[in-house]
Amino acid sequence: QVQLVESGGGLVQAGGSLRLSCAASGRIFRINDMGWYRQAPGKQREVVATITTGASTNYGDSVKGRFTISRDNDKNTVYLQMNSLKPEDTAVYYCKAEVWVMNARYDYWGRGTQVTVSS
Repeated sequence: QVQLVESGGGLVQAGGSLRLSCAASGRIFRINDMGWYRQAPGKQREVVATITTGASTNYGDSVKGRFTISRDNDKNTVYLQMNSLKPEDTAVYYCKAEVWVMNARYDYWGRGTQVTVSS
């Protein structure tokens, strides 16, 4: 069994910053891509940022230049540094990891952490 646990969400004023963390634990052989996604009320889940094992990154258009994704492979942890936050960034943020368990690859999701940006 593999678990992803997010932390670091909360309430912040517009223009502020937050740092999210997501740690994977359990029967992990290897983790491939990791990423952050978000879902606002009434909207579909969207990709925020993804990062490969080799630290190649991709960002959603709405967060480019403001958010930075990083990872610590030794700790099986992915981070999301969010700067210059806007009210439209308000959402539940989920982390995702592509995890090899024995000889099979699975996608695992965290339960989410709420980020609320006040104007």
